[in-house]
Amino acid sequence: METLKSGSDALFVLLGAIMVLAMHAGFAFLELGTVRSKNQVNALVKILTDFSASTVAYFCVGYGIAYGASFFVGAEELAQRNGYELVKFFFLLTFAAAIPAIVSGGIAERARFHPQLAASMLLVAFVYPFFEGIAWNQHFGFQAWLKGAFGAEFHDFAGSVVVHAVGGWIGLVAVVLLGARHGRYSKDGRISAHPPSSIPFLALGAWILSVGWFGFNVMSAQEIGKLSGLVAVNSLMAMVGGTLAALVVGKNDPGFVHNGPLAGLVAVCAGSDVMHPAGSFVVGAVAGAMFVYMFTLTQNRWKIDDVLGVWPLHGLCGAWGGIACGIFGSKALGGMGGVAFMPQLLGTLLGIAVAVAGALIVYGGLKAIFGLRLDEEEEFNGADLSIHKISAQSERD
Repeated sequence: METLKSGSDALFVLLGAIMVLAMHAGFAFLELGTVRSKNQVNALVKILTDFSASTVAYFCVGYGIAYGASFFVGAEELAQRNGYELVKFFFLLTFAAAIPAIVSGGIAERARFHPQLAASMLLVAFVYPFFEGIAWNQHFGFQAWLKGAFGAEFHDFAGSVVVHAVGGWIGLVAVVLLGARHGRYSKDGRISAHPPSSIPFLALGAWILSVGWFGFNVMSAQEIGKLSGLVAVNSLMAMVGGTLAALVVGKNDPGFVHNGPLAGLVAVCAGSDVMHPAGSFVVGAVAGAMFVYMFTLTQNRWKIDDVLGVWPLHGLCGAWGGIACGIFGSKALGGMGGVAFMPQLLGTLLGIAVAVAGALIVYGGLKAIFGLRLDEEEEFNGADLSIHKISAQSERD
């Protein structure tokens, strides 16, 4: 358990938790605006229930794996610690719950509801906290080994790798195991376009995520005395860099433009406390361009039906952010120093390896036991949850 913290620290972290909690509405509306209209209700229900299931999994298992803490003590004992441990859990939970929210966008429109809910709980209970403990709580001596071998630890201030790369690579495995939506790719090589159902909803989701991201990054200090304006400005510069790059490379496509800031913000998380704002702009711009190029490549050339592009956006831009921290965080490029390229590269690769291995176990096991996807008729009629009940109720009324 944490030592006693001030009330202002607890309030600081609580406000961060609330801001990141609001980001889950951004995930919901981003998916809502991208999927076809018949699947919009399912997307909304899925994000909320995934968050709720993630809370239970992280409270009971995941937080203990990552930090060795348990909440199964008396309420009086918890209260005596000024509630800081509880709001820290709340804050870190919102990060953990981003994993199924990220995956949800990739597997949208053909995943069965209940197996995905089970996957969310397993990922948040076991896979995510396993790497979280390595990166943020010195588990298994990995950070100590990097420090001894290269003079610096793996640095991921706000989760470019721990949250985003891990979530994005899990999403890639899930997408590949599920397969493409029926009718998306024909045998003769033609691609059926599934354009966003609502650009305004997509844009709203992007804006909610972008605003909440300043809580995601700035409040990762977890103490008000460690508050850094540099983190805020670096986040801003990466956001606009990603936007402008996506605008140019994506040739004014509104879907790309609104994912551009998210790509930049994903990439800047790791080094937002050590990079110069000019470096953050470059990191964000590279991420914005990378998202547009890799989304197009995966969809059209490789025929990977990643609906929201979660692997390019989170998996690749998150990995780029982890590595870029070791480049643009160096004093030679105007950064604060204290980081190095090799620890960033090795830490990023380890995060990807944990994500892929964990996803293969979780989704591979669920696919073998229960099956992961809807049948063709269910997919044609819309995803398998509330939309049918709502339609049936409307008919009765």
